[in-house]
Amino acid sequence: MAATRDRGAARVPVLGLTVLYDAQCSLCAFLRDWLGKQRQLVPLRFVPAGSDEARQRLLELDHRATLGEITVVGDGGQVYQGAAAWVVTLWALREHRPLAHRLSTPAGARLAKGAALAAAKWREAHPPERWGGGAYHWGDGWSYDPSTGWTYEPPACESGSCSTGSTR
Repeated sequence: MAATRDRGAARVPVLGLTVLYDAQCSLCAFLRDWLGKQRQLVPLRFVPAGSDEARQRLLELDHRATLGEITVVGDGGQVYQGAAAWVVTLWALREHRPLAHRLSTPAGARLAKGAALAAAKWREAHPPERWGGGAYHWGDGWSYDPSTGWTYEPPACESGSCSTGSTR
């Protein structure tokens, strides 16, 4: 969705941003928490993408699309998606505004697009059912549970000639 022309979004200063994030994605939740801890020059409001709140606040958005691509909406009707959303979010942060200005150049835009694509690939490879607060197991006997931390249980060795070296 392009910026809403009838509100003059191209001329309206951005005084606040709504960041739509996938609440089921651990990377998205981590970034939401990190952004929330940063000093903000422009206030950021975090709303789960596809939620009732998002649908009520932002009537004109394609809410299914917001679950697949980061979307940031300015209080004047501006809509930023993908790499532009990352850049405008950094622009809202005191310590990262200079970086946002560098990423808004043609060369920087390629880097911002690469970061957005890398995050999208990570999300694709780590769906919520695989990475969402449960236990994680490696084939070499190590496992991680958020409530107890890392534990090691050596793999069973039926032949008696098992390697004790690391698999990583």
